[in-house]
Amino acid sequence: MAEEKLLVKREGDFYYPIYFEESFGGLGAAVEEAGLAGRKICIVTDTHVEPLYARAVKEALSSVAEDVFFFTFQAGEKSKNLDTVSRLYQSLIENGMDRKGFLAALGGGVVGDLAGFAAATYLRGVDFIQIPTTLLSQVDSSVGGKTGVDFLQYKNMVGAFHQPRLVYMNFSALKTLPAQEFACGMGEVLKTGLICDGVFFRSVCNRQEKIRELDVNTLSWMVRRCCEIKAGVVERDPKEQGERALLNLGHTIGHAVEKLKGFSLLHGQCVSIGLSGAAALSESRGLLTPAEVLEIRQGCKGFGLPVLVEGLSAAEILEATKKDKKMENGHIRFILMDGIGRSFIDRDVTDEELLAAIEEILA
Repeated sequence: MAEEKLLVKREGDFYYPIYFEESFGGLGAAVEEAGLAGRKICIVTDTHVEPLYARAVKEALSSVAEDVFFFTFQAGEKSKNLDTVSRLYQSLIENGMDRKGFLAALGGGVVGDLAGFAAATYLRGVDFIQIPTTLLSQVDSSVGGKTGVDFLQYKNMVGAFHQPRLVYMNFSALKTLPAQEFACGMGEVLKTGLICDGVFFRSVCNRQEKIRELDVNTLSWMVRRCCEIKAGVVERDPKEQGERALLNLGHTIGHAVEKLKGFSLLHGQCVSIGLSGAAALSESRGLLTPAEVLEIRQGCKGFGLPVLVEGLSAAEILEATKKDKKMENGHIRFILMDGIGRSFIDRDVTDEELLAAIEEILA
């Protein structure tokens, strides 16, 4: 059963709804409600999602659009680059997209990030909407307006803040998600609880069976809570000047592992490894007990996520963290945990501390 929409708003800056639905049937009405009817729409999607949902989404949008066309790119992180964006620009130009048109990002985090960046930069900025079809994109990347692409081997190095006009979530899409992709989304779910809601983290871990069964009520509760937490952070700190950096818990080490492994590990898997490393560093500071570290790692493993990485050295992971975009005046803004459900930004983590924590996540 569809839940009441959630509003993400900051006075004078942005205001948009998140819809929680079980089909694409209400998408046209949502577009109309947002004042976007009668425009040209480019549905941006990838080769995995297009055969599953393109027809249904086009049908839903055609009833309120001037024209609907597609841009489809090869699925995967390796397509998240400026070459793909250039081809998208070309498609927009050839199809006569003007400033009144908008992009619809249909897919997971890669699609949303890339389409959002193109929207932010085409004609100095056009509207876009998010239609996330993966758990990871529903609980995290579709909300908040962070857009971007990878540059060379550097993840999300080129990007812009560009808020969507609406986010439309269809929970039934999660039923076609491969198990590994679903597990990746759980990495971001667990991260969200560890940041600021220990009760939520433990509730998720205690509802493994219902979550694995894709029980709609449980998924709805879980996704909505993640969106509530992220929306609150984004409203208070939309451009990551302070509190929003907490959402990067597990990502400093996670991003380093992700690029060193050549994106052979999925993002959520790397976040899980990063959470394990952050837990180890927090324990070394006396902020987490050994029992809490074990609880975090067991929570990740319970959803099929790794907490160790093979084939890398601590030294090369450490070096890769120094090329992270979250560096600030030569120092890493590292997110530590002070107990489960409490986190904070630390700018004084030493190389020695980080190296010791990384040693704890090597298989």
